[in-house]
Amino acid sequence: MHSKCSFSPACSGLPWVLLSILFFICTILGMNKQPLRIAIIGLGEVGRCYAKPLQEAGFELLLCEAKPSPAALDLAAQWKLPLHDKPGQWLGEADWVLSCVTGAFALSVTQQVLAFVKPGTGLADFTTASPDTKRQAAKLSIAQDTRYVDTAIMGAISLNWVRTPLLASGQGAEDLKAVIEQAGGRVQVIQGGVPGDAISLKILRSVFTKGMEALSVELLTSAEKQGVREKLYEQLQDIDQTPLRSFIDMLVRTHVVHAKRRAHEVHDANNELASQGLPSLVLPGVEKRFLETAQRLEKQPLEMADPNVDQALQWLLKETN
Repeated sequence: MHSKCSFSPACSGLPWVLLSILFFICTILGMNKQPLRIAIIGLGEVGRCYAKPLQEAGFELLLCEAKPSPAALDLAAQWKLPLHDKPGQWLGEADWVLSCVTGAFALSVTQQVLAFVKPGTGLADFTTASPDTKRQAAKLSIAQDTRYVDTAIMGAISLNWVRTPLLASGQGAEDLKAVIEQAGGRVQVIQGGVPGDAISLKILRSVFTKGMEALSVELLTSAEKQGVREKLYEQLQDIDQTPLRSFIDMLVRTHVVHAKRRAHEVHDANNELASQGLPSLVLPGVEKRFLETAQRLEKQPLEMADPNVDQALQWLLKETN
């Protein structure tokens, strides 16, 4: 990480004094280019995941863990680094702070960190704190001239470790991307994003994928029990050929038109699964969603027969009188 100074053959014609001055300047520049110092607060699975590749990439690490596990103690001992038990004056040396604690402690750790870091330090919040909590933390950070980056982990750390995709938003996100990628990581920066955006998108993605997971479990177990699973895949091919955005937009814009009829269809499907000895845990909630929309339609009819997705969402978000 230190720069080197080399002279081309063309330099050989320069006076000796000038060559000496140039060499001195290059030497000073090389000496002053120190590796970035990165503090990691929290040495659980996430903290340890990034500690090793960052250290191997040449960054200087500062470690902190209130209740160190044997793995955390071994890591600090292996690198002969002190293991701090709380934020303190030692954070004044950090160029970046990675907060890898649990979401419940995200805001309090941010407040503790801000008491010690120097102006311009980057603070990457890797926690699962709520969007509102991260917005609060960002507001406090900006007031202290600290670059706060909402950083969401978009996969299972235990499977991909440092290669697990990250989503980042906020001031300094591009700089964090450069640091993490030097260690072999992957970061997608939300262009124009602000703190809270990254974790919001992570949660929304979970709403979609976990909801689909639960529904898929009930769908395929019923299909398997009836011996029609392969035939089911064939019947779903039209959905497979539709772009995802087009498909989910279609579901929402037609939902506000056909909710009442679809509620009856869901009720019948729920009864069918129950008759197979596979009572659904998902479909009662689906039916409730449709019935609520149907009841609102009776009180507040749509102003158009064929709404687009924007119009459908505005109607759904409108408060009932």
